[in-house]
Amino acid sequence: MTTAYITHPDAQLHQTPDGHPEQVDRMAAIATALDGTTFAALMRHDAPLASDVQLLRCHPATYLDRIRRAIPAAGIYQLDADTHVSSGSLNAALRAAGGACLGVDMVLHGKVQNAFVGMRPPGHHAETATPMGFCLFGTVAIAARHAMEQHGLSRVAVVDFDVHHGNGTQDLLWDESRALFVSSHQMPLWPGTGAADERGAHGNVINVPLAPGTDGATFRRVYEDTVLPQLDRFAPELVLISAGFDAHRDDPLAQLELVEQDFAWVTGALCDIAARHCDGRVVSVLEGGYDLHALSASVAAHVAVLMEQQA
Repeated sequence: MTTAYITHPDAQLHQTPDGHPEQVDRMAAIATALDGTTFAALMRHDAPLASDVQLLRCHPATYLDRIRRAIPAAGIYQLDADTHVSSGSLNAALRAAGGACLGVDMVLHGKVQNAFVGMRPPGHHAETATPMGFCLFGTVAIAARHAMEQHGLSRVAVVDFDVHHGNGTQDLLWDESRALFVSSHQMPLWPGTGAADERGAHGNVINVPLAPGTDGATFRRVYEDTVLPQLDRFAPELVLISAGFDAHRDDPLAQLELVEQDFAWVTGALCDIAARHCDGRVVSVLEGGYDLHALSASVAAHVAVLMEQQA
């Protein structure tokens, strides 16, 4: 089996103000990363629009209505200090969530070994009824709930290595006993959540704060000592990854010191967990990463490891 690459041109229609880090050019950087003979074997699929049924597993109808009403016919509308929408933003966010659900379907139906969903806007900061941190819908949490409700899974692991805490995913899965949410992130840093004592309603949340300046060797040791053993104990039936590449040392928004080889390493370690417990079933969803060169190199390293995996 191979790796699915799920994306859609609508991701380019989500416009943000000039100088905003979550910019359209991120998609060009990813397209460049996954071009050429190295990635020719990727199974490329268009991301579908998420259905209301899929969205409503995480967000109330009043919230969906609020986001739809906020979409401008032209120009850019500011939802909060960091989060903006344009006329193309709703379809882009719906395709991000729909693409993540498609990835789950393809992996669980055995059509591919794993999948990478390269869409924007990101999703892991969107809370139950609050858009924030560039995010509109909780993409990876929606995918987790899709795996549970549509496919009947009872143990879904979500691992978030974005430099910022996945506060939205934590909020959406806080009361979900069928999920284990793990977030490694810089602290202190926006959004200010993600302390180690935030454990979830069922002890199903593991937060791993990392000090500014944390390098790759320390990052790997923390995963080996803390994250990977707990994932093994959970024995997931599916591994979902919130793949944020803004922990790279060149990223402008934070102060961790990872490089693309560290993202390749953690990808391989999570694939090993999946190989032991769930026939290698992994779906990775793009989150952050705002230095375009670092994003391109990191995505290439991440997807190359996914492509190496065989059940």
